[in-house]
Amino acid sequence: MIDTTPTAWPAPAKLNLFLHVVGRRADGYHLLQTLFQIVDLADSVTLSARADGEILRIDPLPGVAVEDDLCVRAARALQRATGCALGADIALHKRIPIGGGLGGGSSDAATVLVALNEIWETGLNGDDLASIGLQLGADVPVFVQMHSAWAEGIGDVLQPVESNGQVFIVVYPGVHVATPQIFSAPELTRDTPLTTIARFLSGEPSHNDLEPVVRARHREVDSALRWLSSHASARMSGSGSCVFAAMADEAQAHSVASACPEAWRAFVVRGRAQSPLRDALLAYRARRAG
Repeated sequence: MIDTTPTAWPAPAKLNLFLHVVGRRADGYHLLQTLFQIVDLADSVTLSARADGEILRIDPLPGVAVEDDLCVRAARALQRATGCALGADIALHKRIPIGGGLGGGSSDAATVLVALNEIWETGLNGDDLASIGLQLGADVPVFVQMHSAWAEGIGDVLQPVESNGQVFIVVYPGVHVATPQIFSAPELTRDTPLTTIARFLSGEPSHNDLEPVVRARHREVDSALRWLSSHASARMSGSGSCVFAAMADEAQAHSVASACPEAWRAFVVRGRAQSPLRDALLAYRARRAG
């Protein structure tokens, strides 16, 4: 029997601990190397099955058209891939800044795929769901796989990595950066030499190739990086606009966060090896089995 009880599912953010653009494919997609660090800042997606096949948004985000809503697109993509006749009500509570380079939209889509696959009992495995997710965005597969990961290709070739529970401060300077514009910038470096996990973990210098492009186009990001760099070694995540720095402990992180300029938002987060979505999935399965 299909479960129609509303259930809440986490959609965690990620940090790109570095991001190198190492090439470009003939179809225009960029080849990357990055380390996706899952953190405990998360959106919440509440889902309930519908018998009529409709995908309905509950209290949708202002200014986001239904055809652009990644949660709706994910649900419809799962319907098409499986032939499922069921629908869903979807309510999204946002905590992750939009357009901040933390992967919030991609994570929301991944959570919908993983959760509805359970709720609808469509029976796809992680690789199947990641393949569907890749059609929605290059960051979706890492969230579907539910583990921090070293990524190559267009961000879809993943190798799980462990996390030491590092504490970070993340600063959102209140500006939305459009990812396609940054990747299409003529000044973007696209030939950074390849590195390896071992070299990165040994402390080999790394960077975010998108950072200088964003800093030149968005003074708020430049200002946030300058401010955070006065406290610790700071870097931009993804295509921005959020910037982050590793902290010695939560006390230091909260101290820095308390000094954050009022125009910005500061988050204290902790890295996780496994996504909280995995915990929610196992708990849901246990409830259904019991």
